[in-house]
Amino acid sequence: MCGICGEIRFDGGSPSVKAVSIMSDVLAPRGPDGSGVVVRGNVGLGHRRLRILDLSDKSQQPMIDPELGLSLVFNGCIYNFRELRSELEEKGYKFFSSGDTEVILKAWHAWGEECVSRFHGMFAFVIHERDSGRVVMARDRFGIKPLYIAEVEGALRFASSLPALVKAGGVDTSIDVAALHNYMTFHAVVPPPRTILNGVRKLPPATLRVYERGGSFKDRRYWDPPYRRQAGDAAITREEWQERLLDALRIAVKRRMIADVPVGVLLSGGVDSSLIVGLLAEAGQRGLMSFSVGFEEANGEKGDEFVYSDLIAEHFGTDHRKIFVPSADLMGALPGTITAMSEPMVSYDNVGFYLLSKEVSKHVKVVQSGQGADEVFGGYHWYPPLMNSNDVVGDYGKAFRDRSHAVLATQLSDLWLADHDVSGALLNEHLLRDGADTPVDQALRLDSNVMLVDDPVKRVDNMTMAWGLEARVPFLDHELVELAARIPPEEKLRDGGKGILKDVARKIVPSEVIDRKKGYFPVPQLKYIAGPYLDLIRDTLNSQRARERGLFRDTYLDRLFEQPSDHITPLRGSELWQVGLLEMWLEAQGV
Repeated sequence: MCGICGEIRFDGGSPSVKAVSIMSDVLAPRGPDGSGVVVRGNVGLGHRRLRILDLSDKSQQPMIDPELGLSLVFNGCIYNFRELRSELEEKGYKFFSSGDTEVILKAWHAWGEECVSRFHGMFAFVIHERDSGRVVMARDRFGIKPLYIAEVEGALRFASSLPALVKAGGVDTSIDVAALHNYMTFHAVVPPPRTILNGVRKLPPATLRVYERGGSFKDRRYWDPPYRRQAGDAAITREEWQERLLDALRIAVKRRMIADVPVGVLLSGGVDSSLIVGLLAEAGQRGLMSFSVGFEEANGEKGDEFVYSDLIAEHFGTDHRKIFVPSADLMGALPGTITAMSEPMVSYDNVGFYLLSKEVSKHVKVVQSGQGADEVFGGYHWYPPLMNSNDVVGDYGKAFRDRSHAVLATQLSDLWLADHDVSGALLNEHLLRDGADTPVDQALRLDSNVMLVDDPVKRVDNMTMAWGLEARVPFLDHELVELAARIPPEEKLRDGGKGILKDVARKIVPSEVIDRKKGYFPVPQLKYIAGPYLDLIRDTLNSQRARERGLFRDTYLDRLFEQPSDHITPLRGSELWQVGLLEMWLEAQGV
């Protein structure tokens, strides 16, 4: 829920109310139900509100507690806020509101840096301490809620989206060469702290940052689960793992039911979202609304999975809505989809989530969604080959990377090519660090803690919040993930991937949605680019700005335009869409 922004001055000046207001205006779609700007000393805070908990103005933000000397802006939801509130009340704290925002303020005062470890939820928040002058920033364990940061002259600005920072001005918008390397290597994923722009960084997930009055800061990573078997795990049977997993899933889904407004489900018809529907029904949710989206087929590839979402909706009696998007509507939605992106994202289902969210937001303000299950339970094709790998960095790279550094050197202009394989170095750093037992564990840790954050998680946040819709992801419940990290890899990779999750799903949902070929959110028109989509990308890449930037070699672009459908990345993405989307996004930012 919501959008946050602000400016912190370290030069003795006053924060710019104009800059904070501009950022807040850009964030308006994230929070259409209220807004506020507060300036206290060297800190200006802005907020856009989406009313989910405590619908009264008592939970309006920025929230100030004059007795404690604390000011706060917060985006997200703390699912266990009522339990924490009870603890804090026992300590003598008095509350003036009934939502989760005030609980964060009191929790920081009571427990300091340890408070974040107590929070179950998704969050990005910034706290200003009146008396010490310190500013505290924190982001949830999986980076479900974003927090972008930019240094401008004499000040630091932050916002829930990168475009908000750019719009306020003063930001270095030159291209980060290392980030461009990541973008072209990891199908648009740029791991934190980088973004594609040199002047904007993002707070890493599971990180708490404390700025002193003078501008110096320290980071603390407060969550880093081991991907290892614990003592006694070897004695746990398959059936016992299933029981523990089902219990954890029930808790994760139930936690995310908390709201003072109705909660729906984004139902693709796959195992993950179907299981969420089944668990919600089991928990007694009545009148559950479910939503699916589909597209025209292209190049013989089907554009929807309605047969399976219909089956689940009928089985559990949901109030189901299907949204079919004709090709003409898809083209019309692309500008809005690109504008909604905090960073350029090439996954085709961005436009699917954008259009789906537009429709869903007419009916509910909160949905549960199935993102994260593949990364947590081993659902992707690159995990099985790693079971016996003696070179996890090389073998992971062969399956996951869109292109090698050598190939990238033939595609990027010399000016824009990093002087070494920075993406390979990143894989080496993350895969080989201590704390994971096997190559599969190493890959699952990388994907769930890094790649997931800046692909599906960011995509769902950006596209849903573009329409004032809050998405909750139960498969990223941190206690569920801690349990999953202990489960032996072979239990996850069985049955074509996600074996143990499928075992659990069979206890809840019809087998027809489980025992089938893995699907994905298909938008064939953006994979097999032709007609008006080809014209759009050609015009973009031939524009004056794109030519002046000169990111790509002409010989490479000529090859792509000659046979667009022949240039598909290992993860089934269009290379032409990848390069065209980047230029369209830069154009949208006025860069």
